[in-house]
Amino acid sequence: MGGVSGDRDPGLQPERTRLAWRRTTLSGTVAAVLGMKAALHGGASAPAIAACAACGGLWLVFLVLAHHRIRVLASTSAPTALHPRHATAAALCTVALAVCAAALVI
Repeated sequence: MGGVSGDRDPGLQPERTRLAWRRTTLSGTVAAVLGMKAALHGGASAPAIAACAACGGLWLVFLVLAHHRIRVLASTSAPTALHPRHATAAALCTVALAVCAAALVI
């Protein structure tokens, strides 16, 4: 066990995190599209269209947040920590998207 230096070598962690954001965005896209397709399959009612619009809006907000984080992770070898406000917004978008999806299924 060597001495501990003050400099931390992040290795491939930023790249793995960037790829995880991409996978999460892709899976959210697939889930949103399938949910909207299922909701509109039986006919376009006003509540189904409203829920689809909400899902689409939430997906877009999450996409913007994820794209911003991906750019930050790709720009430097030692990226800054995710801002708590962005983390909260991403979590709220995820929860709200799940609620909208549940409303589409019910």
